[in-house]
Amino acid sequence: MFILYAVPIGLLVGWILGGRLAGLEAVRLRWAPIAIAGLLVQVVLFSGPVTERIGAAGTPLYVGSTLLVLAALLRNLHIGGLPLVALGAVGNLAAIVANGGSMPASADALAALGKSIGTEYSNSVLVAEPVLAPLTDLFAMPPWMPLANVFSVGDVLIGVGIAIAIAAAMRAGASGNLPPKYPDPGTDEPWLEGEADRTVAEKATTAFR
Repeated sequence: MFILYAVPIGLLVGWILGGRLAGLEAVRLRWAPIAIAGLLVQVVLFSGPVTERIGAAGTPLYVGSTLLVLAALLRNLHIGGLPLVALGAVGNLAAIVANGGSMPASADALAALGKSIGTEYSNSVLVAEPVLAPLTDLFAMPPWMPLANVFSVGDVLIGVGIAIAIAAAMRAGASGNLPPKYPDPGTDEPWLEGEADRTVAEKATTAFR
């Protein structure tokens, strides 16, 4: 749930620093469809009707979808803030894999929120002595916060990284230091400034002659 709070915080910080939303529009995420696919799998996987029926297939689907998102993050480390997000994701994934495909949650943290783990599939488990314990869900958000849940150090890094990425992009929009609109097909190099008025189709045709 840290992501849900990181977005408005990043927007607020960006606005306070004089940023503009145009900066967000100019951000070009590489492998975005892969990241979206991984996130959509998890949205479906943790919906009520699916968790009740998915059984043993839940673990490989959860780990696999997390790997997809991580791969997309690693492809975008050039964007400010995303190295922190990737570091948090690696920490979470390490804890999940080391503990059999689920994130151990602290019994005390769950109790602080009045929550428990049921018999249906969940990405959280109670483990007496979890592997990589410092990376597991040891903490609980204040119960009065909307959508309060347990969280890990990795979740904090992900949230902070997302907020930084949003604020930094907004600041770039305010300064006019925006990336070129169209990337050069098949490369990591941007188009030259003098080509900015040409259409995508014209540029692609030229690039592959």
